[in-house]
Amino acid sequence: MKYIVVIGDGMVDEPLEELDGKTPLQKAKTPNMDFLAKNGTCGMLQTVPPGMEPGSDVANLSIMGYDPKKYYTGRGPLEAASIGAKMKKNDIAFRCNFITCENGLLADFNAGHISTIEAAQLIESLNQRLYSYGKFYLGTSYRHLFIYNDKTASQLKSTPPHDVVGEPIQEHLLKVGEDADKSVENREVLNNLAQKLNELMYKSFDVLGKHPTNQKRIEDGKKPGNMIWLWGQGPQPQLPLFKEKYNLKGATITGVDLIKGIGTYLGLTNIHVPGATGFYDTDYCGKAKYALEALEEHDLIFIHVEAPDEAGHAGDIYEKIKAIERIDQRILGKLIKGLPSMDDYALAVLPDHPTPINIRTHTSNPIPYAMYTPGCRADATEKYDEPSILKSFNESSKNIMEGYKFLNLFLNLPKSSENTKNE
Repeated sequence: MKYIVVIGDGMVDEPLEELDGKTPLQKAKTPNMDFLAKNGTCGMLQTVPPGMEPGSDVANLSIMGYDPKKYYTGRGPLEAASIGAKMKKNDIAFRCNFITCENGLLADFNAGHISTIEAAQLIESLNQRLYSYGKFYLGTSYRHLFIYNDKTASQLKSTPPHDVVGEPIQEHLLKVGEDADKSVENREVLNNLAQKLNELMYKSFDVLGKHPTNQKRIEDGKKPGNMIWLWGQGPQPQLPLFKEKYNLKGATITGVDLIKGIGTYLGLTNIHVPGATGFYDTDYCGKAKYALEALEEHDLIFIHVEAPDEAGHAGDIYEKIKAIERIDQRILGKLIKGLPSMDDYALAVLPDHPTPINIRTHTSNPIPYAMYTPGCRADATEKYDEPSILKSFNESSKNIMEGYKFLNLFLNLPKSSENTKNE
């Protein structure tokens, strides 16, 4: 049996006035998603447990079959595994964005999608000038890492930069977390630590503000990566290997370090696809092609596509629609055509979390899934979109399933002697 899970990051949304009350998923042409929904089984998942921050880290851990409440320690350490940052016992890994700071405001959380080549030049300068604080590691585009050797830093509260675009930086700096040790002595230590790391972020502006790389970007009409933003910190997690937990050989296909990092911890093969960028221009067809080829040696493939999430953060309705349509046509279309050559297969599509256009950030609302295997018992759903799946889900009176239980359901998708969609 061969399995593929296609994850459209942030794909689901809310009804939009600009689309006459429809969501981007409803507006998009998605014949292949609709095929899975009509001929397979659909439902709702809670990929972000109550009380946890809605993010791709938590949500994708859930989809891959791991309970975030048990295994999640932070976004930074997950990404560390994919970029070769070796963590020591007391190390804390921070996700480190290059941002654009303008007049004290966080003007852009991704520095105009700065290139990795440009980012490498900035990372080098940070390590030369600010080495006494810790070490910076190069990731991809605006997504990088900072390792700090003090485990108490995990008790600080940080803010995802995509949540506070356009707001004063001063109001969203690192601070003592609500769950931190309440002792006076500890709070003083943590306050001093927060002050030190916030000082580091401000000093990065001094290093990067007049950096030749950023001056060239400004001359070219691009946003500079003139400051770092530290967030998503945590210690190294302890995750059981996927092969031991599910008795399957798995792989990931993605352009994003976070998903590669999760894959590394789980012992999955991270398959490199040339042109997989983690942005609108990612090679959708290449992801499908490499997935089909990888099934010769693997049992299960997770294909992750970041583009819908990027469009959601940008508030770009039409880029989100295009990203959804490309997932449908260039990935699912090729998979549905190529998978029947396998002896037996199952295919699923879902987002990890919503990234609504109107608020430009993640929510923890439940997400819809569709899964299909030839001969499975189909439910009453006709289309893959938010209201269609929610309607059939409510009519079936089922409970919303915890996200980490999805994989077991998918791996054991039952078949019937005949498709009963119309009975």
